[in-house]
This record gives sequence, structure tokens and C-alpha cells, in this order.
Amino acid sequence: MRQPSELTSRQAPVHPGGALASVLRYDLPASLVVFLVALPLSLGIAVASGAPALAGLIAAIVGGVVAGALGGSPLQVSGPAAGLTVIVAGLIAEFGWAITCAITVCAGLLQILFGLTRVGRAALAISPMVVHAMLAGIGITIALQQVHVLLGGESHSSAWHNLIHLPIHLADANPASMALGLLVIVIMVGWRWVPGAARLVPGPLVAIVAATVVSLAMALNVPRVALNGSLVDALQLPSLPDGAWGAFAAGVLTVALIASVESLLTAVAVDRMQSRTRSNLDRELVGQGAANMVSGAVGGLPITGVIVRSSANVAAGARTRASSILHGVWVLVFALPFAGLVEQIPTAALAGLLVVIGVQLVKLTHIATARLNGDIAVYLVTVIGVVFLNLLEGVVIGLALSILMTTWRVSKARITTEVTGDGEWHVRVQGSCTCLSLPGLHQALSSVPGDSTVTLVMSTSFVDHAAQEYIDAWRRQHEAAGGRVYMVNSGPVDSGMVDAREGDATPISARPARMGAKATTRTERLVISCRERGTRPAESAGSTFGDTVQPSPAVAASTRQRRSINDHPAPWYVHAEPA
Repeated sequence: MRQPSELTSRQAPVHPGGALASVLRYDLPASLVVFLVALPLSLGIAVASGAPALAGLIAAIVGGVVAGALGGSPLQVSGPAAGLTVIVAGLIAEFGWAITCAITVCAGLLQILFGLTRVGRAALAISPMVVHAMLAGIGITIALQQVHVLLGGESHSSAWHNLIHLPIHLADANPASMALGLLVIVIMVGWRWVPGAARLVPGPLVAIVAATVVSLAMALNVPRVALNGSLVDALQLPSLPDGAWGAFAAGVLTVALIASVESLLTAVAVDRMQSRTRSNLDRELVGQGAANMVSGAVGGLPITGVIVRSSANVAAGARTRASSILHGVWVLVFALPFAGLVEQIPTAALAGLLVVIGVQLVKLTHIATARLNGDIAVYLVTVIGVVFLNLLEGVVIGLALSILMTTWRVSKARITTEVTGDGEWHVRVQGSCTCLSLPGLHQALSSVPGDSTVTLVMSTSFVDHAAQEYIDAWRRQHEAAGGRVYMVNSGPVDSGMVDAREGDATPISARPARMGAKATTRTERLVISCRERGTRPAESAGSTFGDTVQPSPAVAASTRQRRSINDHPAPWYVHAEPA
């Protein structure tokens, strides 16, 4: 069976005669909704990035038409995204707009290579918590930047400077700009409680139109969006830098990776929203790369799959990729004759829109999930790194911490000790027993009296050399002090395993489908049966060497032939023949 990422983008079969009717009935209305959502967002993201305002509309057009036609996620809608705002703003500040367009073209080429080499699915191996924290950090950065614009001032180059200069701008705020920005925020936050019929009109569009109308009706003297000509005049050819090729390459890699990850995660999210289509992740990367090459070549912002537009597309009832393509066409139809209307929009209104978008990127559900899963440290470190260092460094630090924490979890055993009613000790080791587990293992085994009888149950998936040597040394020392040690290998099991010493009949919920799983059952039944008869496992399982359980010769020979290469060949393990 092919993996989901290898599936072609498939849709419910439609009779050729009904294809046009389906587009007119479902995709055309959905494309108008997405167009109304995308228009103000594209302008706001362009202004926040420091790019020409019409570059956002160019990216929306190219993302809708090119990515919509070539991508592997039929219902995903692509365009300029808030997740790339901080990156693009930094590139423009360092290189200028024309070279940033060249970076976009090269990033698109790199995305196409990602797709053709089928490494798209590898991006899904990145910890979702790091991605969520990255988006939260970007949201905080955007909000800190745009608060200054909302107050009638200008944003600073870093989040730290935006933070420390905020009291100064609050004291010198432009009342008119602040009022317009707050009006947009109130409308967007309160739009969810508007009756259903009115809510069909996107909240961002209503907020921007309302703020613009108020500013014109009251003849407010506030900064407005500046355009340098028409949409045709905004077309910009890319250019290469004269030097700093290392920084140029780093910019290409950063844009390609962030855009790819965000697009793939959005495609997966769209698949979860509906069951009509499924995404081909490798084809999606090719489509995104082609769109970025075209967008950069004509002066547009970098493009990625956008969850806000995609979710609006699905909610509006889109059935095919025609909805995404048509939304790009509607942006083009609007931008050609009516681009001049954009100059009437107050920048404070767009700032209010972006403040809400930035805050919405910080999701309380993600924070709660991080706390529940023990990943809150990864989340916080990534957010702080993205906000106060830069996006790439913050993500790298977050990934490194995530890998370290995962390594620690999978390489650390869970060790429990208990004393049975007859004074015997029962020690169980679960998980991966490695050198990292030695402190806990030492503490547990040191608590066992030297002359006691101990059953050590190894429910492990892996035991390294250091742990094996320590257990062997402890066993010899314990036996030399007059104690008795019974070693039982019950194989890798979960917390629902049967307690071999007490005969607890709790079912084992998930046994691996291999020989070790059957041997686990056999070993457990063996120890339970021996306890019911009042005998020791060594008296039934085979001969005893130093009070260690040894299988009988016949069982040992059969087991050696069938033992998995993943089973640890320690001499004190019981490898019983499956029943």
C-alpha cells in the first residue's frame, strides 16, 4: 500500500457533463469568499514586510493560479503568508527588494528539487511543537511591530527595540490612527458573534472597509498605503547581489524551508478538514516552488500555503482546485482597474488587522498541549529564540532541544521496586536501559537488602553494554552476600503488562508482532504457574547456574534459530519457546 504522501491528488469522480455545473455551484462561490479574505491580508502582509503594497496582490494572483493549478493539494489556497513576514522584512532590509525577489526565485527552484527528490514528507518529521512555537514567535513579532504603526509611528528593526520603545510611542500616539486601528481590532474580534447570514462576508474585509470609510468620511489626516503606479508598474525583475553570497544562500534556504514546512502542514490540515480529496505532498512542493519562481520573477512576495484562506475555502464548500485558481483571477480582475483604491486604506487599519493575525498565531490549545506532553520547554525556548534572536536561530535551537529531550525520553528506563508479602523483592525495568539509566538503576538496586531474594524483570526493548555490565556486577555481588537473584526477560511491553510475580491478569494492550511478544506471554505464564505450584522458575525452565534462569537445551536451540537481531543476547535473559 502506498503512503498518503505518495498518493496522487485525487478527487471524487465527476461526470464530464457535470464538471462545469459543479464548479459553478460550489467552486465559484467559494472562490469569491476566499478572494474577499485574501485581498486585505495580502496588502497587510506586504506592508508589514516592507515590500511594495502591490507585491502582496501579485503573490496572491500567482499563488492562486500557479500553485492552485500545479500543486498537490487541490483545496489548499496559496499566497503571501504571515509566517514569512519577519523573514522577508529582514531580507529587504539587508539586500533590498530586487535581490529579495531573486531569493524568492531561487527558493522556488529549491522547493522544486525537494519535490522531485521526494523529500517533502521528511518535513513532517519536524516536531509539530517547534512549528507551533515558530508561528507563535512570528505572531508575537508581527504584533510588536504593528502596534507602533497602529499608534501612528514606525516599527523598529528588532522585537527588543519594538518592546522597549513601546512606552514612548504610547505617549506620542496619534489619536486618529489609534482609533482606526482599534476599530479594526474590535470588528475582527467581535465578528464571530455576528448572525450567520452577515458572517458570510469575511471579517477582515468588513474591518478594512469600515475603517477606510470612517477615515474618509471624517477627513482624518492619517498615513495611508502608498503605491508606485499601477499593477503593471509594480512588476519587478529580480537582480543578483554583488557580494554577500553566503547571506544570500542562507536567505534562499530559510525561505525554502519555512515555506515548504508551512505549506505541507497546511496541506495536512486541509486533508483533516474534509474527506473529498487527499494531498500529494511531493507534487505540492513542486507547485509551491513553481509559484515562488514566477512570483519572484515578476516582483511578488514569497508564497506558501495559507491556513486562513484554505480553511475559508473548505468551509465555503469548494470541491476542486478551480476555487483556488478563480480566487487568483478575481484578485487580478480587482487589481488591474481598482488598484488605486488601495491608496485610500489607512496604514493603521492594516496594522490593526495584522495585530489580530499575529495574536491569533499564538494558540492557547498549543500551549496546553505542550504542557500536557512535557514539551513546554521546547515551546518557550523556540518562541523566545524566534522573537529575540531571529527565526532561523530560534527554530534550530528549538529543534536541538526537542531532539535532546526525545533522546533522553527514549533512552531512559522506568524502574520500579516493590516488596512482596513474603519479603521478596520485585524490581522491574521498562523501556530502553542505557547508560543514562544507571543512576536510577543504582538507586533502585542499592535499596535491596544484600541477603534477600530478588526477581528482576527486564521489560526492555534495548539494553546497552554499560547497563548489562552493571546488572551482571550487581547480581554477582548480591549472590556473594547470600542473596538470590532470578532474572526474567518479559520483552518490550507497555504499562498494561501482566505482573509475572503477582499473577496480575491485567491484559497486555499492545504486543509487538514478533517472536519476543510470544516469548513474553510464555515467560509470564511460566513464572505465574511456578508461583502457583510453590516452585521457582529455575526449577521448571531448565538448569540453574548461579540461581539464574536458564532455558532447557531444546528450548535454547529453538530460540537461537528464531531470535531476532534486536533481542539482546544477555545470558541471564529467559528466551522461552512460544506456546
